Amino acid sequence: MIVLVDLLVMLLDLMYYILRSMLRVVLRPRTKDINGELVLITGSGGVLGRLFALEFAKHGAELVLWDCNQTTNEQTAKLVREVGVKAHAYTVDLMDRDTIYRTAERVRSEVGRDVTMVINNAGVVAGRRLLDCPDVLLERTMQINCHALFWMTKAFLPQMKAQNHGHIVTIASTLGLFSTACVEDYCASKFAAVGFHESLSHELLTEDGLDGVKTTLVCPYLVDTGMFAGCKIRDEMENVLPALEPHYCVKQAMNAILVDQPLVCIPRMTYLPFLSRALLPWDANVVAYRFMGADKCMYPFIKAMEQRVANGHANAA
Repeated sequence: MIVLVDLLVMLLDLMYYILRSMLRVVLRPRTKDINGELVLITGSGGVLGRLFALEFAKHGAELVLWDCNQTTNEQTAKLVREVGVKAHAYTVDLMDRDTIYRTAERVRSEVGRDVTMVINNAGVVAGRRLLDCPDVLLERTMQINCHALFWMTKAFLPQMKAQNHGHIVTIASTLGLFSTACVEDYCASKFAAVGFHESLSHELLTEDGLDGVKTTLVCPYLVDTGMFAGCKIRDEMENVLPALEPHYCVKQAMNAILVDQPLVCIPRMTYLPFLSRALLPWDANVVAYRFMGADKCMYPFIKAMEQRVANGHANAA
């Protein structure tokens, strides 16, 4: 009898959350006030990181900016300060666990309060075929895109839980939901990031009295930042699914963060291949990939990266 009651309650909850999600497509929920929040953004010297910093600054948040490139990170801090918001820039190597922990303590000491929102935005890709890729580059992708999520969470989540207030955002990728060829390191790291984030979210939901710590998983399609320069699907499909403009990507992510949305795929069309991967046979998905040109979309990108390496430029995006 108890099982039947629990089943009925579960079905009613299912209907409620499905209907609520449908209504939210039409009626935008109320956004939360983040004025005065202390927001830490990793990869803040890059295109998306800088745009995230400026968006949070518009809402009155104080910024802590982490990047391995001191010059570009200071440029982001300067832009944030020009809009009248405090920004604290730190040069951090996310591959070094001890550096993450030490810098987290520096932030608490120098800023004088705890970080309340963490935006795990930093990401890299090797840009080589697996068998041609030096092991060190494969390890770097996993360390920055995946392992750093563990250390960032361990560094900042305890204070959020103690205050029952906080928000952890993981900028993953649609390539963490479905994959393509020649970017094994990136897909593996982003699948890992999605799994880590979802498991963490479930863990927080199981803890009684901890409803103030939110999580948001952001899975954007290819963003036109230059990271995957050369990547190309079938011409006709590019008219339907073009690379995302960075400002649009960040705006959509911010919309989700401000309403505590647990998951957002950008654009919404990318929910379809995610469902297709789960529901259709492997061979059926291969046929669809080939039709779209998605099976070999990274070939031009890999070729461009090989040319850059041959010319003595950076060996990874």
